[in-house]
Amino acid sequence: MPKSIAVIGGGAAGFFAALSAKSANPNCHVFILERSAKVLAKVKISGGGRCNVTNATFDIDALSKNYPRGERFLRKAFAQFSAESTVEWFESRGVRMKTFPDNCIFPQSNTSQSIIDCFLHEAHAKNIEVVYQFHVQAIERQNNTFTISSITEETRVADAVIVTVGGQPKRSGISWIEALGHTVVEPVPSLFTFNMPSEAIKELMGNVVEKTTVKIEGTKLVGRGPLLVTHWGMSGPAILQLSAWGARILAEVNYVFHVLVNWLNATTEEELRNILAETMSAHGAKKMSNINPFPVTNRLWEFLLKRADINPENRWNELGKKSINKLVNTLLNDRYAVSGKTTFKEEFVTAGGIPLPEIEVKTMESKVASGLYFAGEVMDIDGITGGFNFQAAWTTGYIAGKNAAMD
Repeated sequence: MPKSIAVIGGGAAGFFAALSAKSANPNCHVFILERSAKVLAKVKISGGGRCNVTNATFDIDALSKNYPRGERFLRKAFAQFSAESTVEWFESRGVRMKTFPDNCIFPQSNTSQSIIDCFLHEAHAKNIEVVYQFHVQAIERQNNTFTISSITEETRVADAVIVTVGGQPKRSGISWIEALGHTVVEPVPSLFTFNMPSEAIKELMGNVVEKTTVKIEGTKLVGRGPLLVTHWGMSGPAILQLSAWGARILAEVNYVFHVLVNWLNATTEEELRNILAETMSAHGAKKMSNINPFPVTNRLWEFLLKRADINPENRWNELGKKSINKLVNTLLNDRYAVSGKTTFKEEFVTAGGIPLPEIEVKTMESKVASGLYFAGEVMDIDGITGGFNFQAAWTTGYIAGKNAAMD
């Protein structure tokens, strides 16, 4: 009898693992068990429907530094299948890729459907069976085979199992893995935006500052990059970095904390005071609202002036020492109260899952139950935004599939 492999979860890691298994051993029987009525749902909506496939960080050490959890583990895994491997894999199957200035790599077609169509076509060509609405309730291991039961009491038997169910909002979502002897790191949200219900800055929703530095007060956490003001509070890469690196710390304080925003990114206090002095000298008779020497929108500039207790109608030459000090502090160290979070679009990412010490990095096989493999976000791995979570899915899926298929 050919070897049978069950892949639990029809998402990015699941399809990649299934295709990898079939490529490694064309004779094995591979079937995907998907709990819902459709596969690849997260791929469909990711990147605003465009699917940020990976990131053009082709140096493995640099690539692995984009994972708040899993850096050392993934550094070893990327040696087997890197971001470069991902681009080659898709392009060799007719899906051309395009790299953007921020290093994010998307399909040239600009639609996630290209990725979905590629996977479905490959799965069909390789005779991979997809079983829909199979909601796993339990797995039993007997005599080197696994019996997988659904909540409707349907069962499937496999010689090897690859678990690719993604990040689970609640630990109970993967309790059936615990029954096999694994422990689970408590899941908490990772990528989210900051809610600021008491802050007036929400009125400037839609304003973007391309280069900022944001710190979480009382911690060493720092985020850098674009900041977007939303009708809830703040978002953008600088904020999302903080939510990823600070996932556990912020969960512990129940998402109530303060952020300090440097609207001018790397500008030092001395440089800022020089800019202000030069502006006062060159435009002294002009209204402060009309002369904005900084890379922020005019609306945000006026908001920040008022925040520093400066009337935007004042002339530049009316700016006294006290007001200068207050403006410097507002531009470089602007403090906002955060109370709550909002999931970033529909891209739900969790920190937590199966602890990495329980998984053999060379094969993605469980160290607790032989024949059981893991791939993707069900493991305690998560990346920042920019294609890094998908890259972890492709890499771990590739390794798990290849090794599960071996006789």
